[in-house]
Amino acid sequence: MHWHWLRATTVRIAILVSVIALSATSSHADPRVADLVQAGKMRVGLFLPQYIKEPASGELKGVGAHVVSIDVVRALAARLGVEADLIGHTTPPEVVACLKASQCDLGIMGIDPTRATEAALSPAFIQFDFTHLVPAGSAVRSVADAHRPGTRIAVVRNHASTLVLARLLKDAHFVEAATPETALDLLRSGRADTLASSRPTLLDYEAELPGSHVLNDRYGVNLVALAVPKERPGSHAYVSEFVEQAKASGLVQRFIERAGLRGFEVAPRRVP
Repeated sequence: MHWHWLRATTVRIAILVSVIALSATSSHADPRVADLVQAGKMRVGLFLPQYIKEPASGELKGVGAHVVSIDVVRALAARLGVEADLIGHTTPPEVVACLKASQCDLGIMGIDPTRATEAALSPAFIQFDFTHLVPAGSAVRSVADAHRPGTRIAVVRNHASTLVLARLLKDAHFVEAATPETALDLLRSGRADTLASSRPTLLDYEAELPGSHVLNDRYGVNLVALAVPKERPGSHAYVSEFVEQAKASGLVQRFIERAGLRGFEVAPRRVP
């Protein structure tokens, strides 16, 4: 008991030291982020199914990898000396639309060529893989089985896991849903044979669907990044530098450890 408390305290102290170190370089004189500093807040667009709202405070908190996402965003806000204003959206395209309309200063999303045409993406800061959940009694034992012609695959419309899968399987039978929960309902009701998504999400759903099983192999890797409006190249450069520093300093790794996440890794550093 004492050891776990000591370890948790050590991690918190290390995180605090890292945040202070990252904040040591003043951003107030940096013209690339002068608009954010002047506004006093950074509006952050979130895809709501990846977050939960605290009943008492109403505060949004991340689930799985997005615990780390929120920590990274708040560390960036601390460096800027501004408030992180978290704005929830029902679907990923709504987050993209918020960025394109300059109603959001920042977004959190998986790196994908489609997304890169709509927003300016930073280097990734965390990664985890994509795979399938299959129901009890399923003959599907591998990704190759799941990708056979005729398999009905439940997916979340425009989710990073779906965009990757669509490039792999040109003639796949996708059964689309707006949110992860409604995609799970498609599998639960027998309207789909598998559910494709991120492994952490599917591991949670495995517990909700008796006898179901998350496949051991994967069909892709999700690289989570910060996104800014394309018309703000200076802000994009600043955010990208921050992400690389947060990885190099060990801050992102400590966020992962504090959250107790398994199956998550710090994304590789960008090659200059």
